[in-house]
Amino acid sequence: MDAAPNLVHNQVVNRLIGLILILALALVAPARAGAAAAAGSFADPDSGFLEQYAATYRFNLGLPSNIKVTPHGDQVLFLRSGPRSFVNDLWCFEVATRRERVLLTAARVLHGGGERLTAEESARRERQRVATRGIVSYDLSEDGRRVLVPLAGRLFVIERGSGAIKELNGGRGFPIDPQFSPDGSQVACVRNGDLSVFDVDSGRERRITSGASGTITHGLAEFVAQEEMDRFSGYWWSPDSRRIAYQETDTAPVEVLHIMDPAHPEREPQAWRYPRPGRSNAEVRLGIIPATGGKTTWVKWDRQSYPYLAVARWTKNAPLTLVVQNRRQTEEALLAVDEVSGATRTLWVERDMAWLNLDPKMPHWLDDGSAFLWTTERRGSWQLELHGKSGRLLRTLTPRTFNLRGFVDADQGAGCAWVTGGDDPTQIQIFRVPLDPHRASIEQVTHDPGMNGTVFATQHQVAVRSLSRSDGSPTQTVVDAHGKTIATLRSLAEIPLVTPRVQFVAVGPRKYRAAILRPRSFRPGVRYPVIVNVYGGPHGQMVTRSRNPFLLPQWLADHGFVVVMLDGRGTPGRGRAWERAIKGNLIEVPLEDQVEGLRALGAVYPELDLSRVGIYGWSFGGYFSAMAIMRRPDVFRASVAGAPVVDWRDYDTHYTERYMGLPDDNPGGYQAASVLTYADRLERPLLLVHGTADDNVYFLHSMKLCEALFRAGKPFEFLPLAGFTHMVPDPVVTRRLYQRIEAFLARNVAGPRTEPGADPPSR
Repeated sequence: MDAAPNLVHNQVVNRLIGLILILALALVAPARAGAAAAAGSFADPDSGFLEQYAATYRFNLGLPSNIKVTPHGDQVLFLRSGPRSFVNDLWCFEVATRRERVLLTAARVLHGGGERLTAEESARRERQRVATRGIVSYDLSEDGRRVLVPLAGRLFVIERGSGAIKELNGGRGFPIDPQFSPDGSQVACVRNGDLSVFDVDSGRERRITSGASGTITHGLAEFVAQEEMDRFSGYWWSPDSRRIAYQETDTAPVEVLHIMDPAHPEREPQAWRYPRPGRSNAEVRLGIIPATGGKTTWVKWDRQSYPYLAVARWTKNAPLTLVVQNRRQTEEALLAVDEVSGATRTLWVERDMAWLNLDPKMPHWLDDGSAFLWTTERRGSWQLELHGKSGRLLRTLTPRTFNLRGFVDADQGAGCAWVTGGDDPTQIQIFRVPLDPHRASIEQVTHDPGMNGTVFATQHQVAVRSLSRSDGSPTQTVVDAHGKTIATLRSLAEIPLVTPRVQFVAVGPRKYRAAILRPRSFRPGVRYPVIVNVYGGPHGQMVTRSRNPFLLPQWLADHGFVVVMLDGRGTPGRGRAWERAIKGNLIEVPLEDQVEGLRALGAVYPELDLSRVGIYGWSFGGYFSAMAIMRRPDVFRASVAGAPVVDWRDYDTHYTERYMGLPDDNPGGYQAASVLTYADRLERPLLLVHGTADDNVYFLHSMKLCEALFRAGKPFEFLPLAGFTHMVPDPVVTRRLYQRIEAFLARNVAGPRTEPGADPPSR
């Protein structure tokens, strides 16, 4: 579709948005006045916690992140900020001396100034959910000698041995996604839409592709790859550092949506290419080019049948390997590429009648290239397989009864792979899996309750284990090859003023995993209003044995509620059938499960007053909350819907079509799963919240709902967050947002506010 008609269309939409905003705010004004009166201007019995929660970005600031271990295990590199600073610095932990030191600070480069990001880099960080500033990424050369740090549009190379720092000065344009060549002698990046390569020693830069334009880029992952495939790079070095495979993206077929800032009408609207279900995606092809520049060899595969380039791997002793998907995501092919001719051969094909879940870590080639590891759900649950280099299945390494959650790493010399899994879906443990099951059995490596993870050195003699548990702060522990603790990386994160009191249970005929949080002033025999904190969508779990997700719910519970979180069908960790139950309608089964689980909890725990239930969520959880209040007013008394998808016909292709199919194939499902279908049924209080600059769930979703509710004569409250995207990292806005949410729920679910410590009001 041409851009010009879209521009006219969006100008009309922008005028409509202005009108709807005025109307919605008119509806909100009386409600706001009432809220202030009822809530005493957001009276908060524990304002210290909420201020702390907001200022520390949910207690994530100060935690070591982006951890990498050098190949021989002598150093651990990581990013860390201060406890209330969003600015990261690069740190190094010396394993031998157990001491840490700073490698590079943002202040050293910025000299007190700020960063100016391009729209492309800002969008890329939004896709990665990066809210911090300063040093937000770095690359470690394969031999560990050099560290590459991008900062404020500049590139710095640190010699790890001497500590010397060299800046790579190139041409104009912000360098995006810089990466070392495997031998560490070169650095590639995307600048002004084309691929460039630096020689590290000389500092010379050469542009190796040409032809970038407003719609064509070389070396950048397209929107749906970043947002939905967990692929943030669009180029890949050859193992010998002589060639680069890169994706060419043409977004011309994709319709243009404009994001305007209503608070700043003097600013130009931002134009984004956004693919909506049933409409055109970006066109992607893959080429191979010498690192010195020259002719591109285009890779040949059936792009009509498999338009999505989902995964690319180019490792030593193995061919360039691709995973490509069909549009409906019911079939994917694993392809090996001939680097000279660009021809491909099929190694393996996966099919699923509902949809295929991508594993971005697959395939994983063994060191000598003789075989590769592959994960599959085709037998009803995730399993790890070993395939020969021709693609033939050699053996299955984990049984169907083993609840595989993810692949971590493999060591061919030691004859094993490490994976995550465990019987309890609320926890993740690490296991060692033998590559030859006849020689050994699967061994559990970690045992601490919680969410465990690990990062290995290349040679696996040192690792860093992460643990997030429900009864303490997250930790990152350096261990040796036998799992013996060497040291713990220092965290600067603040200790929360609130300690969650979580009860984990399994309820109902389907054994829904649920979490219950009671007020710290809880008294047996008292019945409390209930708040359901929901996500309810694919790839999202609310009930995990991890502390931080329960901090805000505990704060809310301390205001006189019992807060409940529950994972129903459609969420991960319970097998293929459990997850695929939502195919074709993203709300029917999940809503049924939340209601059934809530009633099962009420039957066991009499303190839950199910005549007073509210619900809140963000993103898919916001969608769920809006649907819950409209479709089940018999269960829910009030709803807070944050950044909700209102109509799946307006979300992106790759996510939506995976679960809903194409709109022409499932028109009834799209209609049934749209909030707009039920707008005229709203009878209960609704607070709608949305960032006006959201480029994931566009602001148009809430605007369409505002219009539908207004036309239906349904009162509601609306809180537009001016200039904010899908994330809300600003401490002041975060604090005020949750004060507003708590006041709304207190007024509409619990009834008139009581003094802290008094009995919750009865109905």
